[in-house]
Amino acid sequence: MLQFIDTHSHFDAAEFDADRDAAHARAVEAGVALQIVPSISRANFVAVAATCARYADCRPAWGLHPMYVAVHTPDDLDALRAQISAQRPVAVGEIGLDLFVRGLDVTAQEHYYVEQLKIARGYDLPVLLHCRKSSDLLLKHLRRIRVPGGIAHAFNGSAQQAAEFIKLGFKLGFGGAFTWPRANHLRRLAVDLPLAALVLETDSPDIPPVWIGRGRNAPAELPRIAQTLAELRGISVDAVAEATTQNACEVLGRG
Repeated sequence: MLQFIDTHSHFDAAEFDADRDAAHARAVEAGVALQIVPSISRANFVAVAATCARYADCRPAWGLHPMYVAVHTPDDLDALRAQISAQRPVAVGEIGLDLFVRGLDVTAQEHYYVEQLKIARGYDLPVLLHCRKSSDLLLKHLRRIRVPGGIAHAFNGSAQQAAEFIKLGFKLGFGGAFTWPRANHLRRLAVDLPLAALVLETDSPDIPPVWIGRGRNAPAELPRIAQTLAELRGISVDAVAEATTQNACEVLGRG
């Protein structure tokens, strides 16, 4: 059976509370060998830890998400360091910047992003980046505070921005968004970017692929997402599985 790595799955989310075991079993049956489960705030460290303790193929990433900047406090950075020391993650994440959602304090976002880059550098860990409409500003700080690579989650920037992330040792995350026929820009990127730079993700329960519509996304959808990528690139799904798994292991291997 083909093996896949879901490099971004919020499998601790409440949307899975009613059937998490069944959803996990479906993912395993589909060939999802590993899920990376990022935290979003100090408050959900416990849920992520519990999920990763329950399922051996779920690995944590600890971080403070930019969309929750209003609830983060300076003490949360100390809690993040303590959590990393207590349970070493595969990455620091989900961190980054969101310049799309109105009303989020950009200055505060930058502060927590920069401080978490310093934490990642100190622990020699890659980062999982939230990069919605913010690639240039993310790159500016990455050039200044060098970390051992990472993943630009749900990448939606330009080909030029992609090249800059790749230069800094990053892989680019692709999931359900590019499966929609009208997602012309993402589909071009999925075809034109080097296969060696791509990793697969679901962002479960969010960013559902076209065949789900507005329903709940789940890790078991990853092989079909891979099949869509294979069809767009004109290669076999075996080649996609092998390359994206190797890419994920390369960038997340320090955890």
